[in-house]
Amino acid sequence: MNYPKLSTVAELLKPITWFPPMWAFACGVVCAGQSFSESWALIVWGVLLTGPWVCATSQAVNDWFDRHVDAINEPNRPIPSGRMPGRWGLYIACLWTLLSLLWAWPLGTWGFRATALGLLLAWAYSAPPLRLKENGWWGNLACALCYEGLAWVTGSAVMLDGHMPSAEILALALLYSLGAHGIMTLNDFKAVEGDKQMGVRSLPVQMGVVNAAWCACVLMLLAQWAVAALLFQWGSVLSGFAVLILSLGQLPLMKRFIEKPIEKALSVSAFGVPMFVSGMMVSAWALRGLQGEGT
Repeated sequence: MNYPKLSTVAELLKPITWFPPMWAFACGVVCAGQSFSESWALIVWGVLLTGPWVCATSQAVNDWFDRHVDAINEPNRPIPSGRMPGRWGLYIACLWTLLSLLWAWPLGTWGFRATALGLLLAWAYSAPPLRLKENGWWGNLACALCYEGLAWVTGSAVMLDGHMPSAEILALALLYSLGAHGIMTLNDFKAVEGDKQMGVRSLPVQMGVVNAAWCACVLMLLAQWAVAALLFQWGSVLSGFAVLILSLGQLPLMKRFIEKPIEKALSVSAFGVPMFVSGMMVSAWALRGLQGEGT
């Protein structure tokens, strides 16, 4: 039997993609309003769960069930290139799923159930019979909820000893998940031709690249503006302005993206998304301060 190299396994698990759920979990930890020093081990455990375990699992699952599409779009990926031999891609996806569940067990009932739901969404996104990614609306929503909302709420719940987070926390997690739907659409522009050939109805395929670019930008902006409005309403004026300014900083990038969607999608991901996620942490700290005041 041929075995994959460790470097190939690492490439399959795509460490570069682990940041979003780890960051969202950290935002949930911050806005819960609890002491960091008393729960540092739990925080580190949860961050590792969201990135190297759950997110890595989703990447392995996606690469295995997308191997025919990747053969067109990205033939140098581990599986279509042959560097990941046989069915090793599937074996690793299954193994990482089990290891993720074992890692989640010490986080209590909420952490374990949230992990199980995130893994279920990861498989439903890529694997038949659901294969949610074949429709950009449902697939991107599943990813956004898993990577942002679920990770955010889990971070808060873990800090709150498994109790349900406040309505304010849930509102921010939901809004940023909706904004992340637009971020997920940015990733679809590099695979338009392969998606067309393989029948994957991403938003650029369904709507055309220009309309899909508009849709992605509108979702990202509306989510941030809704968060800013909530922060104003809750009395955190400076934080609301900070989120608003960060969103306005994305406009020039978005303008060029809409003019040349395929060529400029990467620039929005590289420079616009960091401003989006910075607003997430600003919002989390604002909510932490408000909860400290008993709001």
